[in-house]
Amino acid sequence: MGYVEDLRALVGHRPLIFVGSVAIVTDDQDRILLQQRTSPYGVWGLPGGLMELGESTEEVAKREVYEESGLSIDDLHLLNVYSGKDHFIRAENGDEFYVVTTAYYTRSFSGEMNVDPEESIQFKFVPADRLPEKMIGSHRAMLNEYLKK
Repeated sequence: MGYVEDLRALVGHRPLIFVGSVAIVTDDQDRILLQQRTSPYGVWGLPGGLMELGESTEEVAKREVYEESGLSIDDLHLLNVYSGKDHFIRAENGDEFYVVTTAYYTRSFSGEMNVDPEESIQFKFVPADRLPEKMIGSHRAMLNEYLKK
């Protein structure tokens, strides 16, 4: 089991604080890499996830993008850190948590797309003016901030 699963075995569904990272990965046409997720099913978002013990936020972003998409990313730039009452999540299984999310952006990626079917339906590079309607709200806000810079 991972860190989150170990904690949940001890505390059940009670609210916890978790740290995570997401990555805004763009290609040479300024399209944004989006992940259509299996949970919540069919909703689009940025690749990313929660920190494991001993990781830096940069390492989280790199690991999660690689695990979920098969792409290796590098040359990360900090967009912002998001936290607070607006970042409360109640998962489908009843788990509750507040997340502190560090968002990075990069154009530096390599490898071949290889989707992990446990976490993703598909990955797609999408033009900024064609973002899907069904998106994780906090990820849409991060993208809006990124697109204004």
